[in-house]
Amino acid sequence: FALQRIPTSARTRASPAGEPAARRRRTRPTPRRGFAATLFLLPSFPTPVYPRAVKLILLLFALLATPTHAANVAVALAAESSRPAPGRVLTLALTFTPAATWHTYWKNPGDAGIETRATWTLPPGTSVGDLRYPVPGRLLVSGLMNYVYEAPQTLLAEVVVPATVAPGSAFPISVKLDYLVCTDEICVPESASVGTTLTVGDGAPDSAQVANFAAARRAIPVPLSERATYAVTGGRLAIGVPLAGLERVRAAYFFPSRDGIADYSAPQTVTRAGDVLRIETKGAPTGRIDGVLRIERDGEAPRGFVVTADPGPVAPPGATLAAGGDYRPDAAAFLPAFLLAVAGGILLNVMPCVFPILSLKALSLAKANVDGPTARRDALAYASGVILVCVALGGAILALRAGGAQVGWAFQLQTPEVILGLLLLTTAIALNLAGLFEIGLPGSGAGQRLASQGGAAGSFWTGALAAFVATPCTGPFMAGALGAALVLPPLAGLAVFAGLGLGIALPFLAIAYVPALRRRLPRPGAWMATLRRILSVPMFLTALALAWVLGRQAGVEGMTLGLAGVLALGLLLWWLGSTQSAGRAPWLPLGGAAVAAVLAIVALPAGGAAVAQTTVGSLASEPFSTARLASLRAAGTPTFVYFTADWCLTCKVNERGALSDAGVARAFKDAGVVTLVGDWTNGDAAIGRFIEARGAAGVPLYLFYPRSGQAATLPQILTARTLIDTVSG
Repeated sequence: FALQRIPTSARTRASPAGEPAARRRRTRPTPRRGFAATLFLLPSFPTPVYPRAVKLILLLFALLATPTHAANVAVALAAESSRPAPGRVLTLALTFTPAATWHTYWKNPGDAGIETRATWTLPPGTSVGDLRYPVPGRLLVSGLMNYVYEAPQTLLAEVVVPATVAPGSAFPISVKLDYLVCTDEICVPESASVGTTLTVGDGAPDSAQVANFAAARRAIPVPLSERATYAVTGGRLAIGVPLAGLERVRAAYFFPSRDGIADYSAPQTVTRAGDVLRIETKGAPTGRIDGVLRIERDGEAPRGFVVTADPGPVAPPGATLAAGGDYRPDAAAFLPAFLLAVAGGILLNVMPCVFPILSLKALSLAKANVDGPTARRDALAYASGVILVCVALGGAILALRAGGAQVGWAFQLQTPEVILGLLLLTTAIALNLAGLFEIGLPGSGAGQRLASQGGAAGSFWTGALAAFVATPCTGPFMAGALGAALVLPPLAGLAVFAGLGLGIALPFLAIAYVPALRRRLPRPGAWMATLRRILSVPMFLTALALAWVLGRQAGVEGMTLGLAGVLALGLLLWWLGSTQSAGRAPWLPLGGAAVAAVLAIVALPAGGAAVAQTTVGSLASEPFSTARLASLRAAGTPTFVYFTADWCLTCKVNERGALSDAGVARAFKDAGVVTLVGDWTNGDAAIGRFIEARGAAGVPLYLFYPRSGQAATLPQILTARTLIDTVSG
């Protein structure tokens, strides 16, 4: 073949939505010489003239003749933990940083290119998995489509450390990498050898690497649980991919994983039909196909999904995708989510940690016998506190998700320190309700305080507390509402979270603004003190549940420290009550209680091992993983997938109820249903991505995959009849 490069070339970075109408062209009056460049830039011959195998042979021959020179890609190796644990998986990161104008290639390089090859040198008995690639970009050169990386990219690999290695011993890792690096003009084969020596230990992630590995994992495509279908008609390939949140998708592209699936350089037409994304291009594959689907949604970073498709029916072309920045939610998209959030907030008032607060705020109006303006003032202050906390939590969720974190509603409860803080707080509230001491906590404060200037401030903080302690609860209506809030534009999403707060505050607002309701409140009397002590019981039960969650998150040591903090706090609050009874200043015991609470939280052991959820009620189950779900789906096995957390009250109610029903267990066994449990107690990025892909905001989430067809999302409040009918239908 010729040494001289063909004098004209075209290089185009294709837009994510498909081929651009007008391609950017670069012409150079004085072309450079290069062996490999000739193979990539053959505009005078159509691609079919050179089958892929022939092109690769020619390319390899050209690469052998290409002189070597200084490396054009910097390669670095990093380990997630410098102290890998015996018998556990260690994740390694290989970061490639191309020099300006150079690029490397994806696993399937497209029309031309070479996949990166890794040769590992590891201690005996160590196994390593395949390289995991981030979502690539596209580069069109003279009619040839290449799947490339023109910016720094990180490939991940998982190493299984032998269980027999001794703690404290050295664990050396090295790898030789062979890859192809190209510009518009020339391609050069390069090699790099990198390595590191680790020390076997406890496997704790290095704090300096946490953010880097989190970012690398976000860039890796995640398996899509739904099975796609494809059809071929007249040499045209149509792929239908079920996907949530399609109304916000503004661009998509399908990267085939191998040759023979699609014509790489052919344009892809993407439309949506209901909840199915339809991709059409040139191709005539047979059998099962797979690849990576790149999705761009308004206001979010691009994401990748691993798609597997079998032959089957595909919907006809639907609506075109929204142009970037053109998406505008209408009333049909926003109002249902807002109204569902309000309804869900109203129902949260019957939860054991919120109901005592609401009850005492309502009874305080009756006890004080305040006038209408004062009642309305305090109700508005209470509602402001509730709504502000809900909006603040929603804003934090949206901000973290915009940064790539996989978080959802009640994300703060995945941190043991927050659980311990709530444990101490609910204990203090319970002791206050029981009459041990009096201070400006919910339920304390006489009616005269409501009529004073400080009554509004007290109502505001009471509302803020009510909203914060309500976060472990997710009930009916909330799943769809909060899931929609996460895919709506930020202002609309915050409005949905505000609707949740409005729902929590509505009962108290109704009592304050409707005189007839206030008149129906019981007359003040000695019974109110008795009721107050009765209402301390659900708060004590809430504290007990939080202590159990702390033990699940931080282990026995963490729970012991938490209970010690509760004991110290209780003694100090008893001292506080004694000083109040004697008429002395309470600041010393109050300050001691605050110091005890802070010390308990600060001293909480870091890195406590969470106890994984392995059973769901009476159902035999397995831990959830996308790989396991994919294998069950491929085998046509009916599968029940359940996402839970120890701090989720609704989850625990379902586990003690419908999921423990003997009839449900028999129905599942008779139908051959496999149950997978995803435990989100301490957070899990893979579970978070899966939940987000289903359009949900958090747990509980119940999915049933039949032998064939799409998954069904079950209600958040389960009944035995619902489960039996689902698996028997």
